[in-house]
Amino acid sequence: MRIVVTGAGGLVGRAMSEHCLTSGDEVLAFSHHELDISDYEQVNSKILSHKPDAVVNCAAWTNVDACEDDPKRAHAANALGPENLAHSCRKVDAVLLTVSTDYVFDGTKEGFYTQRDNPNPLSVYAASKLSGEHRAQTAHARTIVVRTGYIFGRGGTNFLSTMVDRALRGEELKLISDSWGTATYAPHLARRLRELIVKDLPATFHVVNAGNGVSYDEFAKVALKIANCTTAKLKVVSSDSLKRPAARPRNSRLKCLLSEAIGLKPLPSWEEGLREFLQTPDKSAVGHRK
Repeated sequence: MRIVVTGAGGLVGRAMSEHCLTSGDEVLAFSHHELDISDYEQVNSKILSHKPDAVVNCAAWTNVDACEDDPKRAHAANALGPENLAHSCRKVDAVLLTVSTDYVFDGTKEGFYTQRDNPNPLSVYAASKLSGEHRAQTAHARTIVVRTGYIFGRGGTNFLSTMVDRALRGEELKLISDSWGTATYAPHLARRLRELIVKDLPATFHVVNAGNGVSYDEFAKVALKIANCTTAKLKVVSSDSLKRPAARPRNSRLKCLLSEAIGLKPLPSWEEGLREFLQTPDKSAVGHRK
């Protein structure tokens, strides 16, 4: 397959590009600087010139608190961007897979959120991502939406990806103990994204590692144990004590009602993904083809 990956400089985009290359695909990987998906003319030019079989949209503005202060930019990146890709994909009859977030839910439910649950975003970021889902699906029938969350992996800059290195440097870690999600290892996510492209079944999927979900506190303690880091400076805190600008769901655990029905086995557990993450050396970034 010829696959375009947007947001290829980020954690998921990098993992997706690497996985597709090793699977024998022709990969055209574009970072934000190489392709701004909020610019329709740029998007149209790239997609029409390369005529891919599939586009995987990993591009997004994911700074949740910054989105709260700049809703216009959040809307452009997270809502208009997927819609632009969908219009262009329709012109070349390419399947579009766009990555969304567990944050589209408000976190008030006990247990796991499935596709039967109604989204109720609490923040500008979450609202813009939900709008991107709807806009893309409306613009192009061959659109797959994948909601995921608590992503970690090599090259990531978020807390889950960096906390062991920070602990080893002697930094104090603030561990949130009262919010839960489903941790997801980026390479495992990438493998499932490609499987969904091959299936080419337009729908909304929830893709996360197996398990009962985890808090930041529990994830960190398991990670530090695996890394044999016994001198970490830890401070357990509540979500509210951080006084962050944007609200987050207290519970954003996801479960998929469709994956097994179409023959896809559950992903490995998040603990297995965590062990693989901590025992795998970082790789050089994928070269971009334009």
